Amino acid sequence: MSNTLKASSSGFTGAASRLITLWALLGGGVLLLVVAVNMLSIIGSVFGTPFPGDFELTEMGVAIAVFAFLPYCQLVGANVSADIFTAGASRRVIAFFTLLGSLVALVFALLLIWRMYYGMLDQKDYDYTTTILQIPHWMAFVPILISLALLALAALVTLLQDMTALSRGHH
Repeated sequence: MSNTLKASSSGFTGAASRLITLWALLGGGVLLLVVAVNMLSIIGSVFGTPFPGDFELTEMGVAIAVFAFLPYCQLVGANVSADIFTAGASRRVIAFFTLLGSLVALVFALLLIWRMYYGMLDQKDYDYTTTILQIPHWMAFVPILISLALLALAALVTLLQDMTALSRGHH
């Protein structure tokens, strides 16, 4: 079994899992709203009144949704992997590489939180907005930063699980 939650659904791991799953579902809701905006725009353009700012909302919505899915992918082990390289490896070697992947995900999430936070501040300081709807760019950074914090949490959870698996000699 990959990084699916092997621990019970209680305690820290269970709470993290429920929060991350809820966040991914909210990301799915955002993606559905993006689809609805595009449908309205297409239908409206048939009648000569397209939805104003549909490209802006699509751009922001898809970015927010994609980042919302990252923690869930980390938590359930659904990230991209190169199994062809480990097909003949022992369980211990695979457990080591899985642990290494969780560590990289944690470092990557922390690095992105740091840089995206300062990117958000720059967007806010320079008052960048979308062209048509005049939505401040920094507003899209808020849910993205939350997603990155949840990615760090998911990476921590999987790192702890991977350390346990490695110490037991299996995955």
